[in-house]
Amino acid sequence: MRLAMLASAACIHSIRWANALAEKGVTVDLITLHPPSPQLSTRVHCHRLPFNPPHGYFLAALPLRRLLRRLRSDLLHAHYASGYGTLGRLTRFHPQILSVWGSDVFDFPSISPVHRHLIRRNLSYADCVCSTSHVMARQVGKLVCTPVEPVVIPFGIDTNRFAPTALNTSSKIVVGTVKTLSPTYGIDTLISGFAECRARLRSQRHPAWEHLRLRIVGGGPQREQLERLAMRLQVAEITTFVGPVEHDKVSEELNHLDIYVAVSRSESFGVAVIEASACERPVIVSDVGGLPEIVQDGRTGLVVPRESPSHLADALAKLVLQPELREELGRNGREMVQEQYEWGQCVTQMVDLYEQFTRGNVGSCAA
Repeated sequence: MRLAMLASAACIHSIRWANALAEKGVTVDLITLHPPSPQLSTRVHCHRLPFNPPHGYFLAALPLRRLLRRLRSDLLHAHYASGYGTLGRLTRFHPQILSVWGSDVFDFPSISPVHRHLIRRNLSYADCVCSTSHVMARQVGKLVCTPVEPVVIPFGIDTNRFAPTALNTSSKIVVGTVKTLSPTYGIDTLISGFAECRARLRSQRHPAWEHLRLRIVGGGPQREQLERLAMRLQVAEITTFVGPVEHDKVSEELNHLDIYVAVSRSESFGVAVIEASACERPVIVSDVGGLPEIVQDGRTGLVVPRESPSHLADALAKLVLQPELREELGRNGREMVQEQYEWGQCVTQMVDLYEQFTRGNVGSCAA
């Protein structure tokens, strides 16, 4: 099978798919408008089109059509319904699969009627739409009626790579997250909820308040604003802003934490949450998007109302004061990830989907 994968060669999620599919024996041609990351496997054939985003999503259709003919591609899989989805549609290639990622179907269509129309056309043109979560699949259904329901294939993780190391033996209780520091991901809610939890424990004269620490991993436009918030709430001295880390360091960072928090305002899936669960970290998430799908409330973690520092403080206090519960939720979380989100299983599901569309068919560009 020769797969033409149309996606960003700089995005770790695209790279993981391309690398894993190549390891499975698929001949992968990653076709992109973005400069390739060094993390891309040498098994993947990378082809960079002669245009840059965003105009390239419209201008690169003709050279892409020629490339697909030259490669004799069996299947085109475009990732992200707005940019690469548009380019994929303009090639008029079939069979074509389109993967939605989140903001492309939740945020992009609301910009204007023109943006909504563009997304609807892209979704309607694809022979199959893929989603990593059921909530995102339902959003696709709200935008357009496709001939076939979106196929849900989670973005899994390697549980050998994301695994628990030795548990924290110090008296410190580290609460934290690994997210981009932008308003979408509610890091301000995390800081406020953490500060409220600490203040409550202090007022109750519970000794745990002195052992709390906050660790925030990631870069982004809100860093200075969030640092000022930590100072204003008097938790700056016990808060560490680590900054961005390479993906291969994420497991190490997760193992620094005792409690993982993702109280996003919008989240289509939540890869970092299942990574934390695989590391046997209890998780607290907000009730948005796909997060409640990947956290079993009360069994693998706790689900709290969005944008509610007080509810987050309640959940934090519960886990801070019950170390046995933290361990139980963490163990259950890893078991759930191994059963439902093991990366190898997800890659096999994707290859099976490809075979459904390529069995006995030859890909081609419509005239």
